[in-house]
Amino acid sequence: MFRTSLVLLAVWAGAIHVAAHAASGPGGVFEIEVVDRQTREPLACRMHLANAAGKSLKAPRVPFWHDHFTFDGKISLKLPKGDYDFTIEHGLEYAPQTGRFTMDNFSKDKKTFELDRFADMAAEGWWSGEIDIARLAVDLPLLMRAEDLHVATLITWPGREVLLPSGFDPASTLVSFDKNRFVHVGAGIDARDGGTLLLLNLNEPLALESLATQLGALEQTKANEGWADARSAADWDLPLWIASGKLDSVQVLNSDIRRSTEKGSRPKKQTGKPRDELEFSGVDGQGRWAEAIYYHLLNCGLRIPPTAGSGSGEFANPLGFNRMYVHVEGELTYDRWWEGVRAGRVTITNGPLLRPLVEGELPGFVFRAEAGQQIELEMALNFASRDGVAAIEVIKDGRIAHSIPTPEFIQAGGALPTVTFDQSGWVLIRAAANVPNGHRLAITAPYYVEIGSQPRISKNSAEFFQDWVKERAAAMKSAPNAAEHDKAVAFWQDLVDRANAP
Repeated sequence: MFRTSLVLLAVWAGAIHVAAHAASGPGGVFEIEVVDRQTREPLACRMHLANAAGKSLKAPRVPFWHDHFTFDGKISLKLPKGDYDFTIEHGLEYAPQTGRFTMDNFSKDKKTFELDRFADMAAEGWWSGEIDIARLAVDLPLLMRAEDLHVATLITWPGREVLLPSGFDPASTLVSFDKNRFVHVGAGIDARDGGTLLLLNLNEPLALESLATQLGALEQTKANEGWADARSAADWDLPLWIASGKLDSVQVLNSDIRRSTEKGSRPKKQTGKPRDELEFSGVDGQGRWAEAIYYHLLNCGLRIPPTAGSGSGEFANPLGFNRMYVHVEGELTYDRWWEGVRAGRVTITNGPLLRPLVEGELPGFVFRAEAGQQIELEMALNFASRDGVAAIEVIKDGRIAHSIPTPEFIQAGGALPTVTFDQSGWVLIRAAANVPNGHRLAITAPYYVEIGSQPRISKNSAEFFQDWVKERAAAMKSAPNAAEHDKAVAFWQDLVDRANAP
């Protein structure tokens, strides 16, 4: 039986009145140290610090982005007199500390903050990473340690300067440090009217300016053994890319999902295929729309892993806010991590932590049976969250098969209700956290069920994409890839014709 834990947000909420000691000049000095409560080892961390007016503050000589800065375990802050609110975080496996302090003139004090680890994903073979990063390369070692990330792909082309940290080999696109952290500094981005592709794991940039369409970028990426990821499930050309057979993954948690919903942090007007504002309303509407599109892909019998990226450096998110955990047997290497992604041994999250086993298997596994037989799956989940989660959901073929209130789930020791299939389909596990004004979600990659050697193909889902690609083709003022759109229409029509489910 799995160990389960529910860690409600652990908050250090006390108010510090910084004591008066000898110091010079207006304001005062506050020295901060952050350690692991159990090991007493220092922790690199991210800090959000705001004054009484709500303005985010920088700290000298450390990386700053949007509303936070990062430091390596210790920092000295010289601040004017006043009240300050702060949050200190170290990835998703430690409970953050949040509080307030008051700074007086000529004051000087220090405090050690002890962060509690409530999950150790790597110890269970789940290794963290994210694939959409535009931060400064020179800052990445510190940023990855602070966010507890082990794998990162840095967007460096087209046209982005790269200043590598000391010790990084300028002749190599893949570098490692701290024994088990890896950065690929050769990721590219191809953003056009039809959407945005991330082109990963290439040794050399593609000459995007010479490619008339993004299908050319997909073809060259495949020819050079790279990885192509759709940055948004709602990108207009997603059905076209899928029909080409050259798209490797789809971001279900992407840069539209932000840590902060304050003005200046929220996404601008949504691009791509618009969602139904009534069905997908609220602050989590765009995120639920991405999920729905992904479920339609799975309902078409397509086996494509979900991915996650924050867009940090281009958008307001911290590094690793949306992240992936990939299961790797044995020692972590960069290649093994990506092998795990391709096999679907993935969970994506910006909050809850899920480690599932279905009949003892990891996500991506295909359960098979002869035609006319049934498959009954026993499901278990190791689960932890720093935010409250009302229920654990089992999603079968795009619909909620079970919604288990979290207290009942914990009482059951991590066991989930069984799921029975009498025809092909898929199943995954979902947990959404209760946070105000935000979308905190975790889903596992799917498990697949194949009965009678045929995948489940939903007519409704195939028609959903067929209508989408027709709408896109009709809306284009010019069509350099008109022939490709015709092929995509035929691809989706073939799935409609072969559909074996509503």
